[in-house]
Amino acid sequence: MRLRDAVALLLLLLAGDAAPTAAQSDTLRLSLEDAVRLAQEQNPGFLAARNDRSTADWEVREAVGSLFPSATLGGSLSWQGPGEQRFGSLTLAQDLPTYYLSAYNVGISYQLSASALLAPAAAHARREAVVAQIDAARVELMAAVTRAYLEVLRQAEGEILVELQLGRARFNLRLAEAQQEVGAVTPLDVRQAEVQVGRAEVALLQAGNALSTARLRLLQQIGMDGDRPLALTTTFELEEPEWNRDDLLATALERNPTLRAGAANLDASQAHVRQARSAYLPSLVAQAGIGGFTRQASSTDVLVTQAQMQLANQAQQCALLNQVYTRLVDPLPTSDCEAFTFTDDMRNRIVTENGAFPFDFSRRPASASLSISLPIFQGLQRERQLEAARVQRSDAELEIRERRLALTADLTIALRTLVTAYQSAALEARNSEVADDQLRLAGERYRLGAISFVGLVDAETVKAEADRAYVNAVYAYHDALTQLETVVGTELRD
Repeated sequence: MRLRDAVALLLLLLAGDAAPTAAQSDTLRLSLEDAVRLAQEQNPGFLAARNDRSTADWEVREAVGSLFPSATLGGSLSWQGPGEQRFGSLTLAQDLPTYYLSAYNVGISYQLSASALLAPAAAHARREAVVAQIDAARVELMAAVTRAYLEVLRQAEGEILVELQLGRARFNLRLAEAQQEVGAVTPLDVRQAEVQVGRAEVALLQAGNALSTARLRLLQQIGMDGDRPLALTTTFELEEPEWNRDDLLATALERNPTLRAGAANLDASQAHVRQARSAYLPSLVAQAGIGGFTRQASSTDVLVTQAQMQLANQAQQCALLNQVYTRLVDPLPTSDCEAFTFTDDMRNRIVTENGAFPFDFSRRPASASLSISLPIFQGLQRERQLEAARVQRSDAELEIRERRLALTADLTIALRTLVTAYQSAALEARNSEVADDQLRLAGERYRLGAISFVGLVDAETVKAEADRAYVNAVYAYHDALTQLETVVGTELRD
């Protein structure tokens, strides 16, 4: 069977055209596009990178929100035990009752600076850098999934080649046994044929393990647990690369995700430099607020006693002043001291006003302030921050230059590798056909007794090596094309 027949058999098996079985019912049919889409939805590493977008979005919102005034609303409840009130060495009041206090305050403030004005632009630049890094992670994920997808196909074809080799070895064993029966060969040929069958069985076992490993790696890239049968439906054709290096380089300079991420980082660094320079400019702070309080004693007896004592002192002072006024050479009119008499209305008012806790607030006077500050010297802190921002910007510029040099070299190498891989695949295809003809002729000569079984085994070995070399060359071409697509930053094949 020629290699193209083996490939046809492979596609038939991968497409799942065989009779349905319990295993096939659990088979996951995957095109390359499906695998990439599932990986973008389930791959943990990529999802972690994509989560950075949410943080960057909120940084932009925060930067814009800093341009608006901030408002605060506060309240408090407190308790003060009985005793005497002191201020330093002075006793201001004695036998104070227990007090319950509550308060509220409403404030609004607005702070404006050059750094706050530049913050939204800087946050936007950082978000663009994060988006570019996510795009780079997406391209790397697509390349990893494509390589894993190709590896499954490579190992599947390798397994079929080993199965064909095992089939030929078993046929040769039957042929040797038939030749021995008629006395055309010795038992040694039969033993050699049995050894070839055993080696092919071992190779088939190893090929099956390699295919299972490649399948698990593909599922890992997709973000799936466990092992399950796969039916890969995307086919890859061998086409001569006809891309122009300069055209590919122009596209890569525009679309390469790593280079775009570097450019976004440079923009963010430039915004950081502008923010660092703004530290030399003045800032404005405006504040306004209102508030209220309540104060309630646990008992009104002390308050009534204090009010009575206060009025009694005022009445005593009034009487003393009246005596002084009447003894003057020119007497002055006296005051009515009965106005300082404690009444029931006063007692009731004290009791009523004492019931303010916790929500019958007495308002404090409203307040407002406006201040402008201009920093003069801050211990060279601003200078250090500005220099650090400039160094960061310089590093970003050098990094872009380094990435462009690497991009030019990587693209040239990838394109040359692709051309070499295509030419190698074409040569290996011709070698496989020659080896197929050689094996056919060797089989006919062995049946005629013109060569020994060793010659037939040599032809089998050459055929197997030629088939493996062709398969490896074909997938080396597709690997090289995947690498070229990663460098360019866009798909180059249908």
